[in-house]
Amino acid sequence: MARQNESSPVSVSDRAVDGHKGTFGRVLVIGGSVGMSGAACLSATAALRGGAGLVSLAVPKSIQAVVAGYEPSYMTIGLPCCSGGVLSDVGVDDVRQLVAGKDAIAVGPGLGQSKQVADLVLSLFRESACPIIIDADALNVLAEYEMFGLVNASPSCIVTPHPGEFARLTGLSVAEIQDHRADVARDFAATHKVVVVLKGAGTVVTDGDRLFVNSTGNSGMATGGSGDVLTGIIAAQVGQGLPLFDAASLAVHLHGVAGDLGAAEVSERGLIASDLLRFLGPAWRDLLSGCPE
Repeated sequence: MARQNESSPVSVSDRAVDGHKGTFGRVLVIGGSVGMSGAACLSATAALRGGAGLVSLAVPKSIQAVVAGYEPSYMTIGLPCCSGGVLSDVGVDDVRQLVAGKDAIAVGPGLGQSKQVADLVLSLFRESACPIIIDADALNVLAEYEMFGLVNASPSCIVTPHPGEFARLTGLSVAEIQDHRADVARDFAATHKVVVVLKGAGTVVTDGDRLFVNSTGNSGMATGGSGDVLTGIIAAQVGQGLPLFDAASLAVHLHGVAGDLGAAEVSERGLIASDLLRFLGPAWRDLLSGCPE
């Protein structure tokens, strides 16, 4: 896969010809809220397009019917919610049922920023034996409630902040982060023993030692939902057994290739996040055939 400071495409291994849906990873995506159901749908569908064999999408019951109607290929799970449709406390037994048998978990897209979300993330770390990808609202609540240090962070965690989210996690300004993207990402990854995916132009992936700076993608991907798609792709690669640094590097590169292919057809200005889902198949084909970006 990617070597230190490498910016060229990462390698893609063949799928087992005798594989079945269980072979290619059981992925759980936890996200969504009233008004933000699209984020969860994009992530779960991207996990499918990323090659995952089975994808489950856990959302508040208030939006379960909506997300189930978006894509029939993933399974949906309804989480407890209050009368207003907001996520309520998820019990330990419920969390154990959610994580049982999963190969990768992604949490955060569109989930909201309540204390219940923060408690759910911490419960996932306590109860899950598989890698966890922390994105979006899950990152924000850990920063807001100053709980990141309580997470039993290990090499089985990937965090995917954009610069604003990373500023909240680190206490640095966005300007400081943008001026020293590789250094601050690597320091954070080494300190907390996580893989960091610092999004933006030239997305940085690091485990505190190795470093991958992505060269694919374009300004059309600076649109709502693009990061949710990336989270699903990362979860799919982790679920298929790739080491976390390699999984994140491959996913970031593939995400950018899909964006470049999409922009070539609809323009950078006209590109939206759901277009990335449509172009993930062609992006895989290009990577597998060795075609140029």
